Amino acid sequence: MQALPPLQLAGRLALAVGLAVFMGLAFEEVYKTEERSIPGGIRTFPMLAMCGAALYLIEPGHGAAVIAGLIGLAVWLHAYLRNPPASREPPTFMVPASNLLAYLLGPIVLLQPPWVAVALTVTAVLLLGAREKLHRLIHVVPREELITAGMFLILVGIILPLVPHQRVSNLTPLTPYGVWLAVVTVCTLSYVSYLLQRYAPIKDAALLPAVLGGAYSSTATTVVLAKRLREAKHSSPDISAGIVMATAIMYLRLGVVVAIFDVNFALTLAPGLLVLSAIGGALALNEWRRPRPRAGKTSLAVAPRNPLQIPTALIFAALIVVISIVSAWVKGKFGASGIFVLSAVVGLTDIDPFVLNIAQGGIAGMSIASLCAAVLIAASSNNVAKAAYAIGFGGAAARRPAIILLALSVLGVIAAAIYVMYV
Repeated sequence: MQALPPLQLAGRLALAVGLAVFMGLAFEEVYKTEERSIPGGIRTFPMLAMCGAALYLIEPGHGAAVIAGLIGLAVWLHAYLRNPPASREPPTFMVPASNLLAYLLGPIVLLQPPWVAVALTVTAVLLLGAREKLHRLIHVVPREELITAGMFLILVGIILPLVPHQRVSNLTPLTPYGVWLAVVTVCTLSYVSYLLQRYAPIKDAALLPAVLGGAYSSTATTVVLAKRLREAKHSSPDISAGIVMATAIMYLRLGVVVAIFDVNFALTLAPGLLVLSAIGGALALNEWRRPRPRAGKTSLAVAPRNPLQIPTALIFAALIVVISIVSAWVKGKFGASGIFVLSAVVGLTDIDPFVLNIAQGGIAGMSIASLCAAVLIAASSNNVAKAAYAIGFGGAAARRPAIILLALSVLGVIAAAIYVMYV
């Protein structure tokens, strides 16, 4: 460590003491309200921080003095934990861990940027204060959710860094890294929506369940709500509004996905998506305000499935590659008109692979305006498919939302034509 100027050294030491006092207050509130003999607290932690800093200043080369002090602290804590008072509860590791962190605050403040010490202290205080809430998570979070979180870490932390960044085939300009990053992006959006739908108190929060359903999958939300329309055996303004709102959110979801990979493309596409989303949202609110039958409101909550299944992710990655190869072939064979036809075809199934392929430059030789038109055509085609699903699963009761979805499809095609002719 280079020698700090006197004023900067004084400021660092004052920061260490202040952070130790802050942590000591939280520690005493949790552990010392009933038993004062527990080691640590508002006086002990600042003393430990100053000891750690002073010992480091004595011998900064190898930290031998700091290590000696650490051994002494460990012996002291071991003696206390080995011979606890008969009236005290079983010892917890949080007590020695807190004392250890307080001691190390001194060297950390001298060696690292101030934000490191602040972040460590604030995290420690939050963990101390949230003791009861964190322990209750054991009963709230099921084992399956831990497995789901583990799958997410596998997708992001293991597979993504390992896939190559270079192209592996001349059939597509996409790299394995880009393909898997696209998979991670879609899975992350769906996973966040999945967690909110499952654990947030949104079941009676007006149209919010439909909003989250649209962020997860507007098609799945449409199918589930259409089935509820058939069960209700009458036109339900609540469910109709939920179906339309899920599609309105789909446009925003597409914009977010595109922006992650190509900001300029997303900015060009944004006016069309925002206008369609606003119109869809207004039509959904109009449905929501319609008079309801005496039965009252119907729940719009949709129970989502785990979006982080590894086989599903692999299939999705394969679809992106296939769509990219087909798009390149269609572009070379039929030009931009062929891509427009292809976008209408893929929109009848799943538009995410097609949009992700475009966002990553999978279709070369087309203007941004034409690519925006292709995205809007795919979204419009997807609305036609959802209108068919609504009628198929909801019957006559789903006519109103189906008509609205078809109207949004027409508006989407008009917006695509505007991009081609005027943008």
